[in-house]
Amino acid sequence: MDGWMNAVRRIESSNVDDRPEGEEISLVVVHSISLPPSQFGSDDITRLFTNTLDPDAHPYFSKVSTLRVSAHFLIRRDGELIQFVSCKRRAWHAGASSWKGRERCNDFSIGIEVEGCDELPFENVQYIRLGKLIESLRACYPIDAVVGHSDISPGRKTDPGPCFDWQHPALHGTSLVYPC
Repeated sequence: MDGWMNAVRRIESSNVDDRPEGEEISLVVVHSISLPPSQFGSDDITRLFTNTLDPDAHPYFSKVSTLRVSAHFLIRRDGELIQFVSCKRRAWHAGASSWKGRERCNDFSIGIEVEGCDELPFENVQYIRLGKLIESLRACYPIDAVVGHSDISPGRKTDPGPCFDWQHPALHGTSLVYPC
């Protein structure tokens, strides 16, 4: 098992490194992202994760184009699932973070970006895709918790935001669709 999911689009990010020796994946961190802010449907998120975002393409991009960030997965507004980093490796999604007294959440987590923002509701198909992905990850790794970025970086991050519905039925009791 190489940590890449079958049947998903794969775009490799170079913003990755090895997890600490012997570290088990026990946490899923749900994020939201939109580039430009509150706009959807472009390839700008992919460009950010692959270090090809043009700083002159939008005024906001000059602030973020030099960041070296990634996530394991991105769920687009239409439900498309893209994987950027093998689950076996450490993606750079959480930054300064802590969960239940453990620092450096990137060491033991999988990061899932959901295309969205704090001000607008997410799409039903995104919840369906997220629920199935989480269930698949739980079948492959000893996941203890699924949390928001705001839970591991309180005061620093707000995502996935107030419009994210943690009680959505698709996030509970889904079946496997992406074998490891």
